[in-house]
Amino acid sequence: MAGQGLPLHVATLLTGLLECLGFAGVLFGWPSLVFVFKNEDYFKDLCGPDAGPIGNATGQADCKAQDERFSLIFTLGSFMNNFMTFPTGYIFDRFKTTVARLIAIFFYTTATLIIAFTSAGSAVLLFLAMPMLTIGGILFLITNLQIGNLFGQHRSTIITLYNGAFDSSSAVFLIIKLLYEKGISLRASFIFISVCSTWHVARTFLLMPWGHIPYPLPPNYSYGLCSGNGTTKEEKETAEHENRELQSKEFLSAKEETPGAGQKQELRSFWSYAFSRRFVWHLVWLSVIQLWHYLFIGTLNSLLTNMAGGDMARVSTYTNAFAFTQFGVLCAPWNGLLMDRLKQKYQKEARKTGSSTLAVALCSTVPSLALTSLLCLGFALCASVPVLPLQYLTFILQVISRSFLYGSNAAFLTLAFPSEHFGKLFGLVMALSAVVSLLQFPIFTLIKGSLQNDPFYVNVMFMLAILLTFFHPFLVYRECRTWKESPSAIA
Repeated sequence: MAGQGLPLHVATLLTGLLECLGFAGVLFGWPSLVFVFKNEDYFKDLCGPDAGPIGNATGQADCKAQDERFSLIFTLGSFMNNFMTFPTGYIFDRFKTTVARLIAIFFYTTATLIIAFTSAGSAVLLFLAMPMLTIGGILFLITNLQIGNLFGQHRSTIITLYNGAFDSSSAVFLIIKLLYEKGISLRASFIFISVCSTWHVARTFLLMPWGHIPYPLPPNYSYGLCSGNGTTKEEKETAEHENRELQSKEFLSAKEETPGAGQKQELRSFWSYAFSRRFVWHLVWLSVIQLWHYLFIGTLNSLLTNMAGGDMARVSTYTNAFAFTQFGVLCAPWNGLLMDRLKQKYQKEARKTGSSTLAVALCSTVPSLALTSLLCLGFALCASVPVLPLQYLTFILQVISRSFLYGSNAAFLTLAFPSEHFGKLFGLVMALSAVVSLLQFPIFTLIKGSLQNDPFYVNVMFMLAILLTFFHPFLVYRECRTWKESPSAIA
């Protein structure tokens, strides 16, 4: 990293963190926004004639159709958050940074303006606004991840920080809720966010490259304010190798690059890996845990309302507490630190025993996969106990579990499969898990309908499903142990 470019690099880093922290992942603050929407009587026409105002415990608790509508909107938004990972990554890869960011600004600004000018009578427009908000946020994140390339050996740390900032941006909806309670209208808040798009545009042309930031960084590399011509042809060729990896690193925790031993594997087709037992079990592991997270976030307002007996003051307090705990920027580095330490330990053992380097890399993922499942199980157990004070612990376990989930996912795919298939496998697993996440709406409908607002049986089924996810790290452990003993068994 050239010393003369350090001030520009730091400015790019800090403004990128602010962009991700303030805009990219706001969807996960949905419970705070639902509270405001209910106060504004969004979808109140779906409630029965006996439903009273927001402060009325009976009216709030009994409006099943209203809760279902909000759950459906979150289901669509969370689906787009995963399903669009691969297409948006392709846009970034194919059309470069500036075009991708302008598309992101268009989607994001349009979404915030729609929300700003909706009312109870036009609440159906939220079905359009929330998916657009999600797409814009993903593109903001993807275009910012490459900034890690400016910082050499600290690259993984920067990527982890951006991942944490993405998670933490859910606090934006909490701020909107608190401002609303102080008399600032929902429209004013979202118009302000829309006006911030001028800052996004200025940053796009002044602090970001036209193309991609290459890695490793070439000597005298310039961009933004320091370059009117963008990257050179040589720099673009250097960057090409990294572009596919960068499109998928929004959930990547700090880690080393794929070990070279993995390249010794026999050449196999993409589909042979996609249908392998290793990939299928990883898909099950990701889909089950992610579905539980999405169901919890999408139904949190309804859950808290029931636990509080319709006391909206207590619901507001716990909604605020949930939003305050969503600072994933504090949790994101832990998983990467765990894997890096274990990898160093196993590498030393491999040099002594002559074990396979690929087996060493795989073994380093086992504790992370198992710990993620364990955290999610604890999170599900606490959420299943209808005691309000216990939900503080639930919120903490939820954010740590979510932070571990996506870092473990990307790291495992990077280490367990050839690098030339990483982008495709990452896109495939995210798209398929997004399809599974659509189940959250029928599950919510089941709870509100046949189960008469009692989620006990659904919670038990999820805990059993989460126990099933422990089978994935167990199989990986057995596989890597076999490889360490018989390197010729690697396929």
